[in-house]
Amino acid sequence: QLQASGGGSVQAGGSLRLSCAPSGGTFRSYTVGWFRQAPGKEREFVAAIRWTDSHTSYAESVKGRFTISRDRLKNTEYLQMNSLKPEDTAVYYCAASQGIIVSSMKNSASYRYWGQGTQVTVSS
Repeated sequence: QLQASGGGSVQAGGSLRLSCAPSGGTFRSYTVGWFRQAPGKEREFVAAIRWTDSHTSYAESVKGRFTISRDRLKNTEYLQMNSLKPEDTAVYYCAASQGIIVSSMKNSASYRYWGQGTQVTVSS
C-alpha cells in the first residue's frame, strides 16, 4: 500500500509538497506517479518518476510549476507544487508499479498500487 500526505488549502500562487511512501517494501525499481481528480472530472495524470534512472514525465498543465523527485534514503517520493492555481484543486493520488515503459507512464492503467488520495484546495 501507498501512504500519501501533504495536501491542504492554499491561496493561488502558494506552494504545497506532497509525499508518497510505501507502507512496506521499497520503491526501488518502481515508477511512481501522481494523478488527480477534480469533482465531476476524470482522473488525470500529473507527473511520474522512474526510480531506476530518475526519468520524469509531466502533464503539460503543470510543467514548470511542479517538480517530482525521490529520496532514496527515506524511500519517499515528493511532488513539489509551486505557483498553484485554482484549477489545480483536486484529490491527488500517488500510484506505483514495476515495469512501466516510458510511453505508458501517463496511463493510469499502468499502475498497480494506489494510495488513498490527499485533498489539495487552491483558492483564488
